[in-house]
Amino acid sequence: MVSGMGPKLIRGPAHEVRTRVFDSARWNGYRPRADDIIISTYPKCGTTWMQRVVCMLVFADAEPLPLSTLSIWPDMRILGPIDELMARAEEQAHRRFFKSHLPIDALPVYEGVKFIHVARDGRDAALSYHNHRLGFTADALARFDAVSLADPKFGTPYPETPSDPAVFFHEWLTSDLGDLGDARASFFHFESAFWAQRKHENVLLVHYIDLKAGLAAEMQRVAQFLEIDVPEALWPELVASAEFEAMKADGPKLAPRMLELFEGGPDRFFHRGTNGRWRDVYAKSDLELYEARVGARFSPSLARWLERGRLVAGDPREAAD
Repeated sequence: MVSGMGPKLIRGPAHEVRTRVFDSARWNGYRPRADDIIISTYPKCGTTWMQRVVCMLVFADAEPLPLSTLSIWPDMRILGPIDELMARAEEQAHRRFFKSHLPIDALPVYEGVKFIHVARDGRDAALSYHNHRLGFTADALARFDAVSLADPKFGTPYPETPSDPAVFFHEWLTSDLGDLGDARASFFHFESAFWAQRKHENVLLVHYIDLKAGLAAEMQRVAQFLEIDVPEALWPELVASAEFEAMKADGPKLAPRMLELFEGGPDRFFHRGTNGRWRDVYAKSDLELYEARVGARFSPSLARWLERGRLVAGDPREAAD
């Protein structure tokens, strides 16, 4: 256990975010260390991919290790009492890397603690999220139901996921409260919140498209941001192990708990990892509505970056708007 006063608080959460699945109040017992890493993404934007990358950088090893054990996820409501999760985090002697599906303005910011945000085009994220939601086991759904029913904010079961991805996208797009009951957990708020912090020295924005197009270079960006020196001879093995097909093959070791949560286990969780499939799926009217919401909620630079990534749209830190 690491002791001491801990890093200075720069700012606390600007507001609470509580959905049927995530709760920012579960971070209240977080005791930061100055070299902590928080990987915070909207669902299905490359969270596990980045956890795998950071894990290999932290341990300087390509061995597939259980990410759910090593990377604590405080905001997930079905993972049991938060005191137990935070106790596990306190016991970790390695450089810690947490997982979150909360926007940065719902999380505390401490001096030295680094945030990595991975983004993806919302149309791709929604399609992958639909498959994710359809894959939950009966046990996982029962746990979500129990949390949702017991919360006075909701008091109803976890919402059923429509089988048609086009219907799901329409609901995802048009719900003012987001698909799980809190507007500040929506894709549009999430991306706006991180974009507002894009120039902070302890915030790194990474894009799913860039991971696909230039994995080695993006991993080197992450290593540089985290101030981790990787032996040159080790890079080829680390990059090869972070490729999607390699991660899918290592799924049972990387995500051993997935059999409890998903029909088909890790194979279902690591689904396709591709972009652009939405073009033949969503209704034209909803695609037009998506474009309208992007135009209304995002600056031109943010909209371009979300659609095309850093390699095409430029570095977010250099964007003026």
